[in-house]
Amino acid sequence: MNPSTFETANSTESPDYVTRVFDNPSAIPAAEWQALLHAAHAPDESISPFVSLAYAQALHRSGSACPQTGWSPQWLSLWQGERLVAATTLYGKSHSRGEYVFDWSWAQAYERHGLRYYPKGVAAVPFTPVPGRRLLAVDALARQALIAAMVQHARAQDWSSLHVLFLPADEADAAQNAGWSLRPGVQFHWQNQGWPDFEGFLASLQQSKRKKIKQEQRKVADAGVHFEVRVGAQITAQDWAFFYRCYETTYYEHGNPPYLTPAFFAEVAQNMTPNWVMFIARHGDQAIAASLVGLSDDGRVAYGRYWGALAHVPCLHFDACYYQPLTWCIANGVQRFEGGAQGEHKMARALMPSPTASVHWLAHPGFAEAVQAFTQEESQAVREYQTWLDGRSPFKASPGVQAAD
Repeated sequence: MNPSTFETANSTESPDYVTRVFDNPSAIPAAEWQALLHAAHAPDESISPFVSLAYAQALHRSGSACPQTGWSPQWLSLWQGERLVAATTLYGKSHSRGEYVFDWSWAQAYERHGLRYYPKGVAAVPFTPVPGRRLLAVDALARQALIAAMVQHARAQDWSSLHVLFLPADEADAAQNAGWSLRPGVQFHWQNQGWPDFEGFLASLQQSKRKKIKQEQRKVADAGVHFEVRVGAQITAQDWAFFYRCYETTYYEHGNPPYLTPAFFAEVAQNMTPNWVMFIARHGDQAIAASLVGLSDDGRVAYGRYWGALAHVPCLHFDACYYQPLTWCIANGVQRFEGGAQGEHKMARALMPSPTASVHWLAHPGFAEAVQAFTQEESQAVREYQTWLDGRSPFKASPGVQAAD
Protein backbone atom coordinates (compact mmCIF):
# COMPACT_ATOMS: atom_id res chain seq x y z
CA MET A 1 0.00 0.00 0.00
CA ASN A 2 1.36 3.40 -1.01
CA PRO A 3 1.93 5.55 2.11
CA SER A 4 -0.26 8.29 0.62
CA THR A 5 -3.36 6.07 0.67
CA PHE A 6 -5.39 4.28 3.29
CA GLU A 7 -8.15 1.70 3.13
CA THR A 8 -11.44 1.54 5.00
CA ALA A 9 -14.15 -1.05 5.28
CA ASN A 10 -17.07 -0.36 2.98
CA SER A 11 -20.49 -0.61 4.55
CA THR A 12 -22.49 -0.46 1.30
CA GLU A 13 -24.65 -3.23 -0.09
CA SER A 14 -21.63 -4.61 -1.98
CA PRO A 15 -19.09 -5.69 0.64
CA ASP A 16 -16.56 -6.73 -2.01
CA TYR A 17 -15.72 -3.04 -2.64
CA VAL A 18 -12.61 -1.76 -0.91
CA THR A 19 -12.41 1.99 -0.31
CA ARG A 20 -9.06 3.71 -0.77
CA VAL A 21 -8.46 7.38 -0.10
CA PHE A 22 -5.56 9.14 -1.84
CA ASP A 23 -4.03 12.32 -0.47
CA ASN A 24 -1.93 12.83 -3.60
CA PRO A 25 -3.22 12.37 -7.16
CA SER A 26 0.19 11.09 -8.23
CA ALA A 27 -0.34 8.00 -6.07
CA ILE A 28 -3.29 6.85 -8.19
CA PRO A 29 -2.35 4.26 -10.86
CA ALA A 30 -2.59 6.18 -14.14
CA ALA A 31 -3.69 3.19 -16.21
CA GLU A 32 -6.54 2.42 -13.81
CA TRP A 33 -7.70 6.04 -13.80
CA GLN A 34 -7.67 6.17 -17.59
CA ALA A 35 -9.61 2.92 -17.82
CA LEU A 36 -12.22 4.26 -15.39
CA LEU A 37 -12.57 7.49 -17.37
CA HIS A 38 -13.41 5.54 -20.51
CA ALA A 39 -15.76 3.18 -18.66
CA ALA A 40 -17.61 6.08 -17.00
CA HIS A 41 -18.20 8.00 -20.25
CA ALA A 42 -20.61 6.95 -22.98
CA PRO A 43 -18.97 5.98 -26.29
CA ASP A 44 -20.06 9.26 -27.93
CA GLU A 45 -19.26 11.41 -24.86
CA SER A 46 -16.22 13.66 -25.01
CA ILE A 47 -13.74 13.40 -22.14
CA SER A 48 -12.76 16.74 -20.69
CA PRO A 49 -9.03 17.37 -20.19
CA PHE A 50 -9.89 18.73 -16.75
CA VAL A 51 -10.75 15.28 -15.40
CA SER A 52 -7.43 13.81 -16.51
CA LEU A 53 -4.95 12.65 -13.91
CA ALA A 54 -2.25 14.77 -15.54
CA TYR A 55 -4.27 17.94 -14.93
CA ALA A 56 -4.84 17.11 -11.26
CA GLN A 57 -1.20 16.17 -10.77
CA ALA A 58 -0.13 19.51 -12.23
CA LEU A 59 -2.45 21.37 -9.86
CA HIS A 60 -1.02 19.48 -6.89
CA ARG A 61 2.69 19.44 -7.76
CA SER A 62 2.72 23.11 -8.79
CA GLY A 63 1.31 24.23 -5.45
CA SER A 64 -1.85 25.57 -7.08
CA ALA A 65 -4.39 23.19 -5.49
CA CYS A 66 -2.80 21.55 -2.47
CA PRO A 67 -3.15 21.62 1.33
CA GLN A 68 -1.19 24.89 1.53
CA THR A 69 -3.83 26.64 -0.60
CA GLY A 70 -6.78 25.04 1.17
CA TRP A 71 -7.34 22.16 -1.28
CA SER A 72 -6.42 18.94 0.51
CA PRO A 73 -6.85 15.89 -1.75
CA GLN A 74 -8.99 13.15 -0.26
CA TRP A 75 -9.66 11.36 -3.52
CA LEU A 76 -12.07 8.57 -2.75
CA SER A 77 -11.93 5.36 -4.79
CA LEU A 78 -13.63 1.96 -4.80
CA TRP A 79 -11.78 -1.15 -5.87
CA GLN A 80 -12.66 -4.72 -6.70
CA GLY A 81 -9.37 -6.52 -6.42
CA GLU A 82 -6.92 -4.52 -8.50
CA ARG A 83 -9.64 -2.91 -10.62
CA LEU A 84 -10.70 0.68 -9.99
CA VAL A 85 -14.51 0.71 -10.31
CA ALA A 86 -15.45 4.15 -8.95
CA ALA A 87 -13.73 7.36 -7.87
CA THR A 88 -14.28 11.04 -7.21
CA THR A 89 -11.92 14.03 -7.12
CA LEU A 90 -12.68 14.94 -3.52
CA TYR A 91 -10.92 17.72 -1.63
CA GLY A 92 -11.10 18.81 1.98
CA LYS A 93 -11.65 22.57 1.95
CA SER A 94 -10.98 25.20 4.58
CA HIS A 95 -12.69 27.94 2.53
CA SER A 96 -15.07 28.34 -0.42
CA ARG A 97 -12.80 30.10 -2.91
CA GLY A 98 -12.28 28.85 -6.43
CA GLU A 99 -15.53 26.87 -6.63
CA TYR A 100 -18.05 29.03 -8.59
CA VAL A 101 -21.05 27.52 -6.79
CA PHE A 102 -21.43 29.98 -3.96
CA ASP A 103 -22.19 28.81 -0.44
CA TRP A 104 -20.88 31.79 1.55
CA SER A 105 -24.35 32.43 2.96
CA TRP A 106 -24.52 28.84 4.22
CA ALA A 107 -21.19 29.28 5.99
CA GLN A 108 -22.42 32.53 7.56
CA ALA A 109 -25.62 30.84 8.73
CA TYR A 110 -23.57 28.13 10.44
CA GLU A 111 -21.43 30.79 12.12
CA ARG A 112 -24.49 32.70 13.37
CA HIS A 113 -25.69 29.49 15.03
CA GLY A 114 -22.32 28.82 16.64
CA LEU A 115 -21.54 25.91 14.30
CA ARG A 116 -18.46 25.14 12.24
CA TYR A 117 -18.91 25.02 8.44
CA TYR A 118 -15.26 24.36 7.56
CA PRO A 119 -13.73 21.98 6.81
CA LYS A 120 -16.06 20.63 4.16
CA GLY A 121 -15.66 18.23 1.24
CA VAL A 122 -15.79 19.36 -2.39
CA ALA A 123 -15.67 17.20 -5.52
CA ALA A 124 -14.75 19.59 -8.31
CA VAL A 125 -12.09 20.80 -10.71
CA PRO A 126 -10.31 23.49 -8.67
CA PHE A 127 -10.73 27.04 -10.00
CA THR A 128 -12.49 25.77 -13.12
CA PRO A 129 -16.30 25.80 -13.46
CA VAL A 130 -16.30 23.34 -16.33
CA PRO A 131 -19.05 20.70 -16.36
CA GLY A 132 -17.96 17.08 -16.46
CA ARG A 133 -18.08 13.74 -14.73
CA ARG A 134 -17.44 13.85 -10.99
CA LEU A 135 -18.81 10.51 -9.72
CA LEU A 136 -16.86 8.22 -12.01
CA ALA A 137 -18.17 4.67 -11.96
CA VAL A 138 -18.29 1.59 -14.16
CA ASP A 139 -22.01 1.10 -13.43
CA ALA A 140 -24.93 2.41 -11.39
CA LEU A 141 -24.25 0.10 -8.45
CA ALA A 142 -20.66 1.28 -8.15
CA ARG A 143 -21.83 4.92 -8.30
CA GLN A 144 -24.35 4.26 -5.53
CA ALA A 145 -21.63 2.68 -3.42
CA LEU A 146 -19.32 5.63 -4.11
CA ILE A 147 -21.93 8.13 -2.91
CA ALA A 148 -22.46 6.12 0.27
CA ALA A 149 -18.69 5.91 0.81
CA MET A 150 -18.38 9.69 0.42
CA VAL A 151 -20.90 10.26 3.21
CA GLN A 152 -19.17 7.69 5.39
CA HIS A 153 -15.83 9.40 4.78
CA ALA A 154 -17.27 12.87 5.46
CA ARG A 155 -18.62 11.73 8.81
CA ALA A 156 -15.28 10.15 9.70
CA GLN A 157 -13.50 13.42 8.84
CA ASP A 158 -16.10 15.45 10.78
CA TRP A 159 -16.84 17.54 7.69
CA SER A 160 -19.94 19.71 7.81
CA SER A 161 -20.95 18.90 4.26
CA LEU A 162 -20.18 17.50 0.81
CA HIS A 163 -20.53 19.41 -2.46
CA VAL A 164 -20.23 17.93 -5.95
CA LEU A 165 -20.00 20.71 -8.53
CA PHE A 166 -20.92 20.89 -12.22
CA LEU A 167 -21.80 17.22 -12.62
CA PRO A 168 -23.99 15.68 -15.38
CA ALA A 169 -27.67 14.90 -14.98
CA ASP A 170 -27.34 11.15 -14.42
CA GLU A 171 -24.84 11.65 -11.59
CA ALA A 172 -26.99 14.38 -10.07
CA ASP A 173 -30.00 12.03 -10.18
CA ALA A 174 -28.03 9.33 -8.37
CA ALA A 175 -27.08 11.75 -5.59
CA GLN A 176 -30.65 13.06 -5.31
CA ASN A 177 -31.89 9.49 -4.97
CA ALA A 178 -29.50 9.18 -2.03
CA GLY A 179 -31.07 12.21 -0.35
CA TRP A 180 -28.75 15.00 -1.51
CA SER A 181 -30.05 18.44 -2.50
CA LEU A 182 -29.87 19.55 -6.14
CA ARG A 183 -28.80 23.08 -7.01
CA PRO A 184 -29.25 23.97 -10.70
CA GLY A 185 -27.46 26.71 -12.58
CA VAL A 186 -26.88 28.08 -16.06
CA GLN A 187 -23.79 28.47 -18.20
CA PHE A 188 -23.45 29.63 -21.81
CA HIS A 189 -22.24 27.27 -24.52
CA TRP A 190 -21.94 27.60 -28.30
CA GLN A 191 -23.09 24.74 -30.54
CA ASN A 192 -21.74 24.31 -34.05
CA GLN A 193 -24.65 24.24 -36.52
CA GLY A 194 -22.43 23.20 -39.42
CA TRP A 195 -21.57 26.68 -40.68
CA PRO A 196 -18.93 26.68 -43.46
CA ASP A 197 -17.00 29.58 -41.93
CA PHE A 198 -17.29 32.47 -39.48
CA GLU A 199 -19.13 34.61 -42.04
CA GLY A 200 -21.70 31.85 -42.43
CA PHE A 201 -22.12 31.79 -38.66
CA LEU A 202 -22.63 35.56 -38.58
CA ALA A 203 -25.23 35.27 -41.32
CA SER A 204 -27.35 33.09 -39.02
CA LEU A 205 -27.62 35.87 -36.42
CA GLN A 206 -30.11 38.68 -36.17
CA GLN A 207 -28.92 41.80 -37.91
CA SER A 208 -28.31 43.77 -34.71
CA LYS A 209 -26.16 41.00 -33.21
CA ARG A 210 -24.23 40.48 -36.44
CA LYS A 211 -23.59 44.22 -36.73
CA LYS A 212 -22.35 44.43 -33.14
CA ILE A 213 -19.86 41.59 -33.59
CA LYS A 214 -18.50 43.10 -36.81
CA GLN A 215 -18.14 46.48 -35.11
CA GLU A 216 -16.24 44.95 -32.20
CA GLN A 217 -13.88 43.05 -34.49
CA ARG A 218 -13.35 46.18 -36.58
CA LYS A 219 -12.27 48.14 -33.50
CA VAL A 220 -9.59 45.55 -32.79
CA ALA A 221 -8.41 45.45 -36.40
CA ASP A 222 -8.41 49.26 -36.69
CA ALA A 223 -6.18 49.40 -33.61
CA GLY A 224 -3.60 47.46 -35.63
CA VAL A 225 -4.09 44.17 -33.78
CA HIS A 226 -3.95 40.78 -35.47
CA PHE A 227 -3.99 37.23 -34.10
CA GLU A 228 -1.77 34.20 -34.37
CA VAL A 229 -3.02 30.74 -33.43
CA ARG A 230 -0.83 28.05 -31.87
CA VAL A 231 -2.09 24.49 -31.43
CA GLY A 232 -0.54 21.80 -29.24
CA ALA A 233 3.18 21.39 -29.91
CA GLN A 234 3.20 24.67 -31.88
CA ILE A 235 2.94 26.55 -28.57
CA THR A 236 6.53 27.32 -27.61
CA ALA A 237 8.00 27.80 -24.15
CA GLN A 238 8.26 31.50 -25.01
CA ASP A 239 4.54 31.56 -25.86
CA TRP A 240 3.67 29.95 -22.53
CA ALA A 241 5.86 32.44 -20.64
CA PHE A 242 4.20 35.35 -22.42
CA PHE A 243 0.74 33.93 -21.76
CA TYR A 244 1.50 33.70 -18.03
CA ARG A 245 2.62 37.34 -17.97
CA CYS A 246 -0.77 38.29 -19.42
CA TYR A 247 -2.72 35.97 -17.13
CA GLU A 248 -0.91 37.15 -13.99
CA THR A 249 -1.15 40.83 -14.92
CA THR A 250 -4.89 40.67 -15.50
CA TYR A 251 -5.48 38.94 -12.15
CA TYR A 252 -3.46 41.56 -10.27
CA GLU A 253 -5.25 44.39 -12.10
CA HIS A 254 -8.48 43.00 -10.64
CA GLY A 255 -6.96 43.00 -7.15
CA ASN A 256 -6.30 39.26 -6.78
CA PRO A 257 -3.28 37.01 -7.03
CA PRO A 258 -3.62 34.30 -9.71
CA TYR A 259 -4.82 30.87 -8.62
CA LEU A 260 -2.48 29.02 -10.97
CA THR A 261 1.31 29.13 -10.84
CA PRO A 262 3.88 29.19 -13.67
CA ALA A 263 4.83 25.63 -12.70
CA PHE A 264 1.24 24.50 -13.36
CA PHE A 265 1.22 25.80 -16.91
CA ALA A 266 4.71 24.42 -17.54
CA GLU A 267 3.54 20.95 -16.50
CA VAL A 268 0.31 20.89 -18.53
CA ALA A 269 2.22 22.24 -21.51
CA GLN A 270 4.56 19.27 -21.28
CA ASN A 271 2.17 16.49 -20.24
CA MET A 272 -1.06 17.60 -21.95
CA THR A 273 0.35 19.14 -25.12
CA PRO A 274 -2.48 18.22 -27.54
CA ASN A 275 -5.16 19.68 -25.25
CA TRP A 276 -4.37 23.37 -25.73
CA VAL A 277 -4.95 26.11 -28.30
CA MET A 278 -3.45 29.57 -27.74
CA PHE A 279 -4.58 32.78 -29.43
CA ILE A 280 -1.92 35.48 -29.33
CA ALA A 281 -2.85 39.09 -30.12
CA ARG A 282 -0.09 41.18 -31.68
CA HIS A 283 0.22 44.88 -32.33
CA GLY A 284 2.74 44.91 -35.11
CA ASP A 285 5.53 42.63 -33.94
CA GLN A 286 4.69 43.03 -30.25
CA ALA A 287 2.51 40.48 -28.46
CA ILE A 288 -0.01 42.26 -26.23
CA ALA A 289 -2.57 39.63 -25.14
CA ALA A 290 -3.34 35.92 -25.17
CA SER A 291 -6.20 33.52 -24.50
CA LEU A 292 -5.93 29.80 -23.82
CA VAL A 293 -8.55 27.24 -24.83
CA GLY A 294 -8.69 23.61 -23.71
CA LEU A 295 -9.64 20.73 -26.02
CA SER A 296 -11.33 17.43 -25.25
CA ASP A 297 -9.38 14.30 -26.11
CA ASP A 298 -11.49 13.71 -29.22
CA GLY A 299 -11.24 17.36 -30.34
CA ARG A 300 -15.02 17.83 -30.41
CA VAL A 301 -15.31 20.22 -27.44
CA ALA A 302 -13.36 23.39 -26.72
CA TYR A 303 -13.27 25.09 -23.33
CA GLY A 304 -12.60 28.82 -23.08
CA ARG A 305 -10.54 29.09 -19.91
CA TYR A 306 -7.85 31.70 -19.36
CA TRP A 307 -6.94 35.08 -20.77
CA GLY A 308 -4.85 38.15 -20.05
CA ALA A 309 -3.61 41.35 -21.66
CA LEU A 310 -0.70 43.75 -21.24
CA ALA A 311 -2.37 46.60 -23.12
CA HIS A 312 -5.91 47.95 -23.29
CA VAL A 313 -7.59 47.75 -26.69
CA PRO A 314 -11.38 48.22 -26.92
CA CYS A 315 -13.20 44.91 -27.53
CA LEU A 316 -9.94 42.91 -27.49
CA HIS A 317 -11.31 40.58 -24.81
CA PHE A 318 -14.34 39.65 -26.93
CA ASP A 319 -12.21 38.98 -29.99
CA ALA A 320 -9.53 36.96 -28.16
CA CYS A 321 -11.92 34.94 -26.00
CA TYR A 322 -14.91 34.43 -28.32
CA TYR A 323 -14.59 35.41 -31.99
CA GLN A 324 -11.11 34.02 -32.65
CA PRO A 325 -11.84 30.71 -30.83
CA LEU A 326 -15.21 30.36 -32.60
CA THR A 327 -13.55 30.99 -35.97
CA TRP A 328 -11.05 28.25 -35.15
CA CYS A 329 -13.77 25.90 -33.90
CA ILE A 330 -15.74 26.24 -37.13
CA ALA A 331 -12.65 25.68 -39.27
CA ASN A 332 -11.68 22.59 -37.28
CA GLY A 333 -15.08 20.95 -36.85
CA VAL A 334 -15.35 21.51 -33.09
CA GLN A 335 -18.93 20.80 -32.05
CA ARG A 336 -19.21 22.77 -28.81
CA PHE A 337 -17.45 25.74 -27.22
CA GLU A 338 -17.97 26.29 -23.51
CA GLY A 339 -17.53 29.87 -22.43
CA GLY A 340 -17.17 29.41 -18.68
CA ALA A 341 -19.32 30.63 -15.81
CA GLN A 342 -21.94 33.36 -15.79
CA GLY A 343 -22.36 36.19 -18.28
CA GLU A 344 -25.61 36.93 -20.10
CA HIS A 345 -23.53 39.08 -22.47
CA LYS A 346 -22.32 35.82 -24.02
CA MET A 347 -25.76 35.29 -25.59
CA ALA A 348 -25.16 38.26 -27.89
CA ARG A 349 -22.22 36.22 -29.18
CA ALA A 350 -24.40 33.12 -29.72
CA LEU A 351 -23.38 31.24 -26.59
CA MET A 352 -26.73 29.87 -25.50
CA PRO A 353 -27.96 28.96 -21.99
CA SER A 354 -27.06 25.45 -20.91
CA PRO A 355 -28.22 23.95 -17.59
CA THR A 356 -25.68 22.92 -14.95
CA ALA A 357 -26.08 21.13 -11.64
CA SER A 358 -24.40 20.66 -8.30
CA VAL A 359 -25.47 18.43 -5.41
CA HIS A 360 -25.04 18.96 -1.68
CA TRP A 361 -25.14 16.82 1.44
CA LEU A 362 -25.11 18.40 4.92
CA ALA A 363 -24.45 16.44 8.08
CA HIS A 364 -26.58 18.65 10.33
CA PRO A 365 -30.23 17.53 9.93
CA GLY A 366 -31.70 20.98 10.52
CA PHE A 367 -29.43 22.69 8.02
CA ALA A 368 -29.90 19.85 5.54
CA GLU A 369 -33.65 20.47 5.68
CA ALA A 370 -33.18 24.22 5.30
CA VAL A 371 -30.86 23.83 2.32
CA GLN A 372 -33.29 21.39 0.71
CA ALA A 373 -36.05 24.00 0.97
CA PHE A 374 -33.74 26.74 -0.31
CA THR A 375 -32.56 24.77 -3.34
CA GLN A 376 -36.12 23.82 -4.28
CA GLU A 377 -37.13 27.47 -4.25
CA GLU A 378 -33.95 28.45 -6.11
CA SER A 379 -34.62 25.75 -8.72
CA GLN A 380 -37.92 27.37 -9.64
CA ALA A 381 -36.20 30.74 -10.03
CA VAL A 382 -33.51 29.17 -12.25
CA ARG A 383 -36.16 27.53 -14.43
CA GLU A 384 -37.90 30.88 -14.88
CA TYR A 385 -34.54 32.51 -15.67
CA GLN A 386 -33.77 29.83 -18.27
CA THR A 387 -37.17 30.40 -19.91
CA TRP A 388 -36.49 34.13 -20.01
CA LEU A 389 -33.08 33.53 -21.58
CA ASP A 390 -34.54 31.15 -24.17
CA GLY A 391 -36.72 33.99 -25.39
CA ARG A 392 -33.70 36.19 -26.09
CA SER A 393 -32.03 34.08 -28.78
CA PRO A 394 -29.62 36.03 -31.02
CA PHE A 395 -30.41 33.76 -33.98
CA LYS A 396 -32.86 34.31 -36.78
CA ALA A 397 -36.07 32.29 -36.75
CA SER A 398 -34.28 29.30 -38.33
CA PRO A 399 -30.82 29.02 -36.69
CA GLY A 400 -28.07 28.29 -39.16
CA VAL A 401 -30.20 29.16 -42.24
CA GLN A 402 -29.60 32.48 -43.96
CA ALA A 403 -32.76 34.52 -44.33
CA ALA A 404 -33.73 38.13 -44.87
CA ASP A 405 -33.62 40.33 -41.78
